[in-house]
Amino acid sequence: MVRIGGSTDTGRHIKEHDYYTPTGEFRVDREGSPVLLNCLMYKMCYYRFGQLDFSRPPGFDRVRNAEIGNKDFELDVLEE
Repeated sequence: MVRIGGSTDTGRHIKEHDYYTPTGEFRVDREGSPVLLNCLMYKMCYYRFGQLDFSRPPGFDRVRNAEIGNKDFELDVLEE
């Protein structure tokens, strides 16, 4: 999604490398890039994710086998 957004005229300011760690990894846990952990895409994907599935640590992403890095945020208003 980041690559697609950065390829448009209005998204020209989006740089894919900002969403990776210094070692070049795309991580959603606490070691993830601050840009990724605070972007709208991340927040829309993981909104209230930390309040689900109490069989593992709160906010555990089973696909990535990691506890998400930013789970304490609120979305007040999103207008299209």
